[in-house]
Amino acid sequence: MEQFHDATDEALLLRISSGDRVAFAALFGRYATKVKGYLIRLGARGAAAEDLAQDVMVSIWRRAGSFDATKAKASTWIFVVTRNAWIDRLRREKVELAYRKTLIEVDESSDERPDDASERVETEAQMQAAMALLSEDQKQVVRLSFFEDRPHSEIAERLSLPLGTVKSRLRLALVKLRAHWEQLQ
Repeated sequence: MEQFHDATDEALLLRISSGDRVAFAALFGRYATKVKGYLIRLGARGAAAEDLAQDVMVSIWRRAGSFDATKAKASTWIFVVTRNAWIDRLRREKVELAYRKTLIEVDESSDERPDDASERVETEAQMQAAMALLSEDQKQVVRLSFFEDRPHSEIAERLSLPLGTVKSRLRLALVKLRAHWEQLQ
């Protein structure tokens, strides 16, 4: 990494676009904390800011080839990528809240026996508690896989993630969920 100490951000992005991991490590060292700080100023909190900052840096790795030094400085481009990731996160959360509201309205309108309603409410509360144990990235892949019944390949494409990352996040989430359910038994 010492070899890139004096390299410009633009030069690093050019090297990254050709797959140079050492150049990426240098750029990561320069920007990861700045990206996280910017996300916090935008309103991201704690672990969500950390997770989103990691996602932004992965996105920079993948999209470095689309950087055009004639249109913007590297730092400007990096912070635009960051801002767009934050906006995308807010949009996903807004859709999720609307989806939850729709589910609640459907549940309230059905003619359900009181015993069934009580059991359903308890199960939903347990499910929410279990989901709260997951990171935002794990929740996202669990929702898409199990609640929206999306295949892993579609989830990977939709989230711009490698298929292995989707499977890994699902596996880790399922381990956490299984441990939670076993404690309730």
